Amino acid sequence: MNAHRLFLASRVALIVTAMSFALRGAAGGAWATQFNLSYEQVGWVTGTAFWGFTLAMLFGGPLCDALGLGRIIAIAFVGHLAGILLTMFAWNYTSLYVGTLVFGVANGSVEAACNPLIAALYPNDKTTKLNHFHVWFPGGIVIGGVLSYFMQGHGLGWKAQFATMLIPLVIYGAMFVGQSFPKTERVQLGISWGSMFKACLNPLFILMVACMLMTASTELGINQWIPTILGNLGISSILVLVWINGVMAVGRQCAGTFVHRLSPLGMLVCSAALSAVGLYAMSKSSGPMIYVVATVFAMGVCFFWPTMLGYVNERFPSTGALGLAIMGGAGMLATNFALPIIGKFYDQGIALRIPAGQTTATLAAAPDTSLWMRIQADAGLDTLQKIAVLPCILFVIFLILFVTRPKAKPVILESASAH
Repeated sequence: MNAHRLFLASRVALIVTAMSFALRGAAGGAWATQFNLSYEQVGWVTGTAFWGFTLAMLFGGPLCDALGLGRIIAIAFVGHLAGILLTMFAWNYTSLYVGTLVFGVANGSVEAACNPLIAALYPNDKTTKLNHFHVWFPGGIVIGGVLSYFMQGHGLGWKAQFATMLIPLVIYGAMFVGQSFPKTERVQLGISWGSMFKACLNPLFILMVACMLMTASTELGINQWIPTILGNLGISSILVLVWINGVMAVGRQCAGTFVHRLSPLGMLVCSAALSAVGLYAMSKSSGPMIYVVATVFAMGVCFFWPTMLGYVNERFPSTGALGLAIMGGAGMLATNFALPIIGKFYDQGIALRIPAGQTTATLAAAPDTSLWMRIQADAGLDTLQKIAVLPCILFVIFLILFVTRPKAKPVILESASAH
């Protein structure tokens, strides 16, 4: 078993997942025009990738033990290929919906297999290594965002942009072929299915699942909508997305330093505070200042996802692949519902700002579109402000946990006899 190759292949697989987030975000406006959709409908289409992800996580997580990690990764490869092609050749709302759903199932299969794979490969350094693995989620978004920016500049539309994901898809498929995979930690330690399910009923575990709903919505919901709702501020919104995810990638690569100095809970407290401040400040900014406050937001959401996974797996290792799947699935399911809600906030913000006697169609078709752009810009900023309440709630919860559980240590399982 080549642990280093498996880790690298997992990262490349995550790049495919992440590129789709950037490219879907950049395609939102084109989809609204091409398929005659409202922004709320665009939210439902992009949201399929998230609840498809959830389905794959919840079913694929337990199946990692039964089928093996390699077979789940094979499912991810086939799903990615089918999802790319189905989305590229979509002809209406329904076919577009199905394409993004299949892609979402593939994305979830990557997480369902790779998170427990990395936990099994690095049992004594889970939070740090999961952060290093998840570097390539924002990293992949940067790759997808930069590709979209330059390809749009050369007249290449969203279909050509989606085709670029076939390159890392082939790479990770080739890297995984012929490799042997470790058994999950639960199977190695002989922990029973009953013990695994019982561990998932721990009240603190359930609270962390609830928090995952909000951390994921704060990170992924905003990132998915940024190219659209910040598209009329006089800056390149796709480059704002690239900047945010570039900062996130750097932060996750340096996660080990923060984990050892702050502890996972300390990281989550700081993350929630920075996310709230950054998101609110972004809602009050414009022009180049957006990049400054977006940096604060990026530093906040940077550690949310991998640290939530690492903390739960360290504190409740008996939950195994199922626990990781529940956490990841909860995060993606929440984002599925957050996306249309954010889209609805955006639609409502636009509707409230349209002058009497005017419609969106007449404003968009007017010779001078400056008013229409201003309306969309203001509605987008107002939407960001509404979402800022989520990290505020998270800050309170994480602070209480940090104060009441200052000496909580990772749980190390050596055998099933402890159960």
